Amino acid sequence: MKIIVIGATGTVGKAVAAELAQRHEIISVGSSSGQYQADIGDIAQVRALFARIGKVDGVVVAAGKVHFGALADFTPEQYQIGLNSKLMGQVNVATVAPHYLNDGGSITLVSGILTEQPIRNGAGASMVNAAVEGFVRGAAIELGRGLRINVVSPNVLEEALDGYGPYFLGFEAVKASRVALAFSRSVDGAQTGQVYRVW
Repeated sequence: MKIIVIGATGTVGKAVAAELAQRHEIISVGSSSGQYQADIGDIAQVRALFARIGKVDGVVVAAGKVHFGALADFTPEQYQIGLNSKLMGQVNVATVAPHYLNDGGSITLVSGILTEQPIRNGAGASMVNAAVEGFVRGAAIELGRGLRINVVSPNVLEEALDGYGPYFLGFEAVKASRVALAFSRSVDGAQTGQVYRVW
């Protein structure tokens, strides 16, 4: 199959691309690197991206920014970082992708453990992750032509502990390669509307 991996040069994206490349043709997309570049927060760029690539069998998103900060200090602009990038960026992809997916194709998005296991300074991430999961459940019942949509919810990554470790004290970090298996389960499997937790 031909699979688009958005965020293919990030920690999770690299692991996902490596896992899927064992069986599929990978098209790598990044905001400033990869075979193609696009800001998924801009639906015009998402439309142009798919128009350039053409028909595919699957789309994976392993990208999206959120702001971490104390609730008392959070500004509307800081909430908008996650809303525009991780939420609407992925919604943009999931809105455009069906027009380019072959019958039976799949869309796999990413949320995170903070949907259900909140931390201090993580209210923005919890909000966005929960919204992504709600969108996936809702979209799954309306996609036609055998199209599927799922979301992977990873714990903090072992590879990211240098930067995010202080936020996730007491959490058991997971390897990016383990998270990649959940993406593979979505791409190569048969389920839809699922949240694959990698905790």
